[in-house]
Amino acid sequence: MLKNFFAKRIKIKDIPLAATDNIDLSNVPKHVAIIMDGNGRWAKQQGKIRTFGHSAGAQTLRSIVKIADVVGVKILSVYAFSTENWKRPVTEVNFIMELLSDYLTAELDELNEYNVKMRFMGDKDALPPAIQKKMEHAIKITADNTGLILNVAINYGGQDEILRAVRKIASKVQQGEIKPEAIDKKLFEDNLYSRQLPPPDLLIRTGGDLRVSNFMLWQIAYAEIWTCQTYWPAFTQENFLEAIASYQQRDRRYGGLNKK
Repeated sequence: MLKNFFAKRIKIKDIPLAATDNIDLSNVPKHVAIIMDGNGRWAKQQGKIRTFGHSAGAQTLRSIVKIADVVGVKILSVYAFSTENWKRPVTEVNFIMELLSDYLTAELDELNEYNVKMRFMGDKDALPPAIQKKMEHAIKITADNTGLILNVAINYGGQDEILRAVRKIASKVQQGEIKPEAIDKKLFEDNLYSRQLPPPDLLIRTGGDLRVSNFMLWQIAYAEIWTCQTYWPAFTQENFLEAIASYQQRDRRYGGLNKK
């Protein structure tokens, strides 16, 4: 059934059909978040400089966006640049900024063609003006698309996001716009960068580290976590499908008891 689905859904020739046998299309996570880790270490393995890994990682993202769309994922949130990444060497930071800018130019037409809707989360004001303009342009061009939502975290940190939400709410209380007792989960989430998006069902981390690295701390409270040793530039569509298959074997209890 899945092979027929692929044939009808999209014109991608490199879909790994042999790896899809265990995928249940009726139980695909709606929202997948990815910590794309290991670009620099992968480049070192290849005897290359770290920036080579970032370029390769951008190509991996292109591939994973396609497979996510094919299997029916509705939202893909990816960690592109954290608030802590500014601590890296200036040359590397500048390269990443240029790469982000190039990605938003080179990939926009194809993303739009595949009905992908782009959104961003993070402190945009600290980014170079040229990137801010390209982000705004991407949002505008894809605003009416109804397919996969590609949510890119740029200059993003989970702790910073929570603090910003608290400050916004505190300011509204101070100004008398809301009462403290009116603060609930929905109000808090409405003040996060991810407002209007459901929380991730599945968090994927590449590169072998077992930590969440300040990514969507509030939102991943009950996300299923899948990790692999594979560095992000070497992460394949087959790997993504392995993560989906693993998710489908989980018993999601949300703090309750097994229903069986």
